Amino acid sequence: MTHEKEQQTSIQYRVTAESGEGRQVSIWVDADACPVVIKEIIFRAANRTQTMTTLVANSFIKVPPSKHINFLQVPKGFDVADNEIVKRAQGYDLVITADIPLAAEIVEMGATALNPRGERYTPENVRQRLNMRDFMDTMRSSGVHTGGPPPLSQTDRQKFANALDKYLAQESSR
Repeated sequence: MTHEKEQQTSIQYRVTAESGEGRQVSIWVDADACPVVIKEIIFRAANRTQTMTTLVANSFIKVPPSKHINFLQVPKGFDVADNEIVKRAQGYDLVITADIPLAAEIVEMGATALNPRGERYTPENVRQRLNMRDFMDTMRSSGVHTGGPPPLSQTDRQKFANALDKYLAQESSR
């Protein structure tokens, strides 16, 4: 697929579900590193609740045909997808990401951030996690092998689905 055609497929339509306060709630997904099984949960929830969902990535990702699900491809580069999400997300939107610096920015602007394991970032815990991330980065830079996160378990998937459903139910009742 040519870059021009990829750009055409990445046009994002801002048609979103309205919450009770008349605001338009959207889900933004930091999609490059989001596990496929989590994307499938997001797709089902978006269609079930008619919530506009946009996956943002710098490589092409196929999304199911749906008027509630879109894909926005951004140029390759460090934090380009993250910066695009910060630019487009509103204070009442949900951002799904495992990227702690992105989650910190989202929480700071008043939006909700949820990781693929179903943990909601808060002003209290996101700073703590950012500090731990920076510490682990320093350890790796000094040659210490720290390993990565454990594989996503069935419990993690269920926890994510429950957290997503809880957020969407709260927003629909506003």
